[in-house]
Amino acid sequence: MTDDKPPQPSPPERDLGEFGNRLRRAQEENSPPQGPPGNGASVNASGLGAAFRIATELVAALIVGGGIGILLDRRLGTRPWLLLVFLVLGMASGILSAVREAKRMGAGS
Repeated sequence: MTDDKPPQPSPPERDLGEFGNRLRRAQEENSPPQGPPGNGASVNASGLGAAFRIATELVAALIVGGGIGILLDRRLGTRPWLLLVFLVLGMASGILSAVREAKRMGAGS
C-alpha cells in the first residue's frame, strides 16, 4: 500500500475561526437590508406605543372620574348626578391629556 495517512485534524482555533467567518458571511447574506435609524418598523412600533398610551390614559381618566362619582354619590345620596358630573370631568381630562401628548409628539417630529 501507499502512504495513505489519515488527514491531520486542524487546530481547534483554526476551525472556530473559519466557522465564525462562514457564520458571519451567512448572516450578512440573509439579513434584511438596514435603513437609516428611525425608519421602518421602529417608527411603527413607537407610534403604536404612543397610541396605546393615549388610549390607556383616556380609559384611566374615565375610570377614575366614574369611581370618584360613584363614591361621592353613595356618601351624599345624590345618585346619579355626581357620577355623571365626574364622568364628564374624567372624559375632559382624558381628552386634554391626549391633545397634549399629540402636540408633544407633533413638535418632536
